[in-house]
Amino acid sequence: MEIIIYFLIFVMGSFFGSFFSLAIYRIPIKQSITHGRSYCPKCNHKLGILDLIPIFSYIGLGGKCRYCKEKIRPRYIILEIFSGIVFLLFAISLKINIYELQIEKLIYGVFGILFISCLFIIGGIEKENHYVSNSVLLFGLIVETIYIIYLYILGVSIYRYVIYLCAMLILILINTINLKKKGTELYPIQILTLCSYIPIFIKEELVIISIIITLLLTAIKQMTINNNKEIIETKNQNIAIGFYLCFINIGMLILQNFIF
Repeated sequence: MEIIIYFLIFVMGSFFGSFFSLAIYRIPIKQSITHGRSYCPKCNHKLGILDLIPIFSYIGLGGKCRYCKEKIRPRYIILEIFSGIVFLLFAISLKINIYELQIEKLIYGVFGILFISCLFIIGGIEKENHYVSNSVLLFGLIVETIYIIYLYILGVSIYRYVIYLCAMLILILINTINLKKKGTELYPIQILTLCSYIPIFIKEELVIISIIITLLLTAIKQMTINNNKEIIETKNQNIAIGFYLCFINIGMLILQNFIF
């Protein structure tokens, strides 16, 4: 029974991964992620049900669009598989006994999935477009506000959560005001906002470790770019700090559950 449940969780995670791909593509171009059928970005043909089955559709179509035969980026199947694995590991880390379900763990699991989803979408958009989505952070702000209210009802001390929430709100306002005045978003402010968002779900010590790992990875990436003159000459390379930060902290959340 547990094997079947974990398999279904992996399948659910892969469907979430398919949704993440849609959100990562549509949010930057201001398209709705809840309305309108999925379509091929090459020929704009609307996709059928058989085109939207995570993992299997990509393999069955040979990595090509059914209609225009253009190659589909491997990113889609990679994200679906990775998302399925993350959801599976997250479920295992919760150590939920299916015969004795605990409502607290289930509620934490729901909030955890929403947190992971935000990080997936923020990281994906940051990787593709080099900016941290304000709209996704605002959604995360709403989710975390509800989560903090839930903790307060349980009698948990929420002072540190409120501090991070206020810091996040102030940073979002600063970024929004700057966007209205100068027409540009402040990347350092976006990263600080992301750093304020993460500790509400993850312990500070793990967040600090994740920031150190992110700095090391970005330093290695920068050295790689500097050593490759052809890349510098042909393409402007931006290091996606938020991308590393998001996916490292997805791992930290799972690690935190196993440890604590």
